[in-house]
Amino acid sequence: MYDHPTDLDEYAWPVCVTPRCNRQMWAAEAGRWACRPCEDATKSRITELPGLFAQLDTTAMLMKGASRVAGPSGSRTPPIPPRIDVLNLVGPGGIAARLRDIEDAWRGVLGWTVAPWRGSPAQAVPGLAKFLADNLLWACSSYEEVGQDIDDLRRLHGECTALVNDERRPGRVQIGNCPTVVDGAVCWQPLTARADSHRVRCSTCNSAWETLGEWRELRAAQEQALAEQAGVAA
Repeated sequence: MYDHPTDLDEYAWPVCVTPRCNRQMWAAEAGRWACRPCEDATKSRITELPGLFAQLDTTAMLMKGASRVAGPSGSRTPPIPPRIDVLNLVGPGGIAARLRDIEDAWRGVLGWTVAPWRGSPAQAVPGLAKFLADNLLWACSSYEEVGQDIDDLRRLHGECTALVNDERRPGRVQIGNCPTVVDGAVCWQPLTARADSHRVRCSTCNSAWETLGEWRELRAAQEQALAEQAGVAA
């Protein structure tokens, strides 16, 4: 894997490929792409992701910080969810999709078959995390691009932890694709929203979602569209 020139003064000692590490490898780590401390830290983060997902994927977390408002008839109606940043992680295109992208890349290098369909994000995350944890040693030892995956997992874990700890990060976020059927075809325009705004509108078909019920309908429709796409691909 590494060249060993006879002139030791010209020898560049191998370093960890993880962007935020880049430390020199120990002799016992010869042949690896990522160092053992990065492997250990990444395995801990992967192991924690299913639990973090479960904490985020709750009505209480989605509604945290919302105030109840009165409807037109005077009855109290469910508040509009303020946590678009939470929906961004627990819905299609969130934690499950980001883990699945890494799994697919590893499977491709290993020459394994395409990963099985695991269902909704809530159903998929534990299985995805297990696959990555089980194959992390291989990736750190044999997969040249593992440094970027380790950094992506670090950022994903940080986003989840920040939200669970209520560290708000306002800004525009992606919340999956538009599942509205237009002229017999799914629109599938990427949807974005501000973390401090309750309203999302598709720029292509003009569909809009605002209330808690509409948000859940959006998520269900996105999951159904992804399942149908997977069925067609299979």
